[in-house]
Amino acid sequence: MKRSDHPFHKNRAQVSTKNLTQEIARPSLTGLRQVWTPSVVANGLTPQRLACILRDAEVGQHHEQLELAEAMEERDAHYGSVLRTRRLAIQGLEITVESYSDDDRDIEIADLLRDVIRRPEFDELLDDLTDALGKGYAAVLIDWQMGKTWRPTYRWCDPRWFVWDQVSGRELRLRDEVDPTNGVELVPRRWIVHVPRIKSGLPSRSGLARLAAVAYMCKSWTLKDWMSFADTYGLPLRVGKYGPGASKEDINTLVSAVANIASDAGAVIPESMMIEFVQASQGTAGSNGMFEGLAKYLDAQISKAVLGHSGSSDSTPGKLGGDDQASEVRLDILKADAKQLAATLNRDLVRPLIDLNFGEQENYPQICIPVPEPEDTNLLVTALEKLVPLGFEVEQSVIRDKLGLPDPEMDDNGKPVGRLFTPQKTSVQPPATAENRATALNRATTEPDELDGLVNRLSEGADRVVEGWVGKLLDVVDEAIADGKSLADLPELAAGAL
Repeated sequence: MKRSDHPFHKNRAQVSTKNLTQEIARPSLTGLRQVWTPSVVANGLTPQRLACILRDAEVGQHHEQLELAEAMEERDAHYGSVLRTRRLAIQGLEITVESYSDDDRDIEIADLLRDVIRRPEFDELLDDLTDALGKGYAAVLIDWQMGKTWRPTYRWCDPRWFVWDQVSGRELRLRDEVDPTNGVELVPRRWIVHVPRIKSGLPSRSGLARLAAVAYMCKSWTLKDWMSFADTYGLPLRVGKYGPGASKEDINTLVSAVANIASDAGAVIPESMMIEFVQASQGTAGSNGMFEGLAKYLDAQISKAVLGHSGSSDSTPGKLGGDDQASEVRLDILKADAKQLAATLNRDLVRPLIDLNFGEQENYPQICIPVPEPEDTNLLVTALEKLVPLGFEVEQSVIRDKLGLPDPEMDDNGKPVGRLFTPQKTSVQPPATAENRATALNRATTEPDELDGLVNRLSEGADRVVEGWVGKLLDVVDEAIADGKSLADLPELAAGAL
């Protein structure tokens, strides 16, 4: 078979392959796309500085907002943890591929897509794309490899290498020296751009980092003040005293001694001066709880922004898992994230992959990321305990699937291979109703009287039987005497009479 006759190469001429292997978006030591760009935005962050950063992002200048988002993940353990939890919740879902139909051609196309998503680099792609949750967008470059088929490899690019167009604010463009302000258009079929809809509006005003930035700043202040408080808490207040004739040099000596005496545990001052130690008030101990309470409150607000709940006593309807799984993502949020990510993959990966290998199609296979519904197994078991004894029938395989239990393994004769737990045979009692309880109570009160009457009737009957036997025996004795019988003949005569 000629190379051009292979099914993967048919109709390939319909799709332009220009610029698919061209080197683009490479970093450089100088210019707009540098790798080593230290971020100083988060250093000494103040409300005024944060307001300027957020305001600049509102008009398209979002690079400092991106730097702040990166710093928040690195410096705030709680924000980094909950954001990673939300990202991993998406990546942990099972990805499936649905062919458009059962036609052989559609199945062949879907099989190629399945082979692509099974590769290890696809998992790295998902991790890079979910970075958009914090920063508002993520862009991954596709480096196409040409062999028997076109195969994609992926390269994450720093979000700071891109700008939003100045007209609509919705088209992502690559920063370039040709047009540093408005950038250049992204090459078709080379980019996977994920822009999650955290909120409606411009993408530059989206991203979870922007939502949690104020709480991050306040928490940074709280921790700094808390550390300062912990450093001095419990130490006595040091008061230096000098006389009216002390010179400026003497005063400076006293100030230095007061400042260093806590760490040096000693100081040298003139004889005319003195240092007095005043015991710290124990009433300030409550400040420690104030700092801790404020830090926990700010962490709860960050959790609400990222996970959809605070992980505390707040009501969290729709949360994935039980109440004890407070670190999980809310189910409705996870479904929305999965649906949006699947739409991005179908638009920017599936269509180019199929177009390059099979030509443009009228219908394409779909990547699906379903979110399984949580099962309340305790409620299910409780319902079965009540319904099955009343005659409710349910298939065992269905219950095993819901509980995650496999079917018993059977041998060739249809007998179980291992030991099975089987239900114990117990009598089923009817439901307790008012009528049943009344009947039981009536039996409990009437049964003793009935037994007494039965005993009396049996006694009277026994007396009558005995009296009849005695009368017949006396008659037999009288007849024997009259007939001249001996005592040895009495048993035979009595047996015949009775």
